[in-house]
Amino acid sequence: MRSYDLTPFYRSTVGFDRLFNLLDQVTSDGSPGYPPYNIERTGENAYRISVAVSGFSQAELSIVAKENTLTIKGEKTANENSGNQAEVLYRGIASRAFERVFQLADFVQVKNASLENGLLHVDLVREIPEAKKPRSIPISGGDKAPQVVDGSKVAA
Repeated sequence: MRSYDLTPFYRSTVGFDRLFNLLDQVTSDGSPGYPPYNIERTGENAYRISVAVSGFSQAELSIVAKENTLTIKGEKTANENSGNQAEVLYRGIASRAFERVFQLADFVQVKNASLENGLLHVDLVREIPEAKKPRSIPISGGDKAPQVVDGSKVAA
C-alpha cells in the first residue's frame, strides 16, 4: 500500500494536524489500490479528491457525505454488453465495484463533484464558523480607574 509523507504540512500548520491525518486515512475494502486517487490542496481552505473511475458512467457512481465521512461508491450495471456477446480474451480494465471512504476533518464540506475524462473530482472546502475563528482581543492599559457597575467596583 502506498503511503504519503505529510510531514512538511505538519511543520507549517499548528493545530490542524488532525485535518491531514483524517484526509490521509482511508478504510480499505480488501483492494487498497483500487481505484487510485489523489488528494490535492487547491487553496488555503480548499481541497480536491480525484478518483480514477474510468469505465464508470455517472449513473453508476454515488457520493454520500454524512457527518465527517465521505463515501464514494461505484457499481457496474449487470450485463453491460447485452447486445454484444464478444468473448473477452484478456481483461485489463477493471470493472469491479468499489467503495472508498474518506474521513473528513471538522468543518470540511463537499462543495462540488464532477466527472470528466474518467476522473471523478470532489471539491471540498473548510469553512470555519465565525464563532470558532480566532479574534483579536484588545489589551487595555493599567492607567484607567475601576468602573462602577450597580454599586460594585469592576476592574478595568
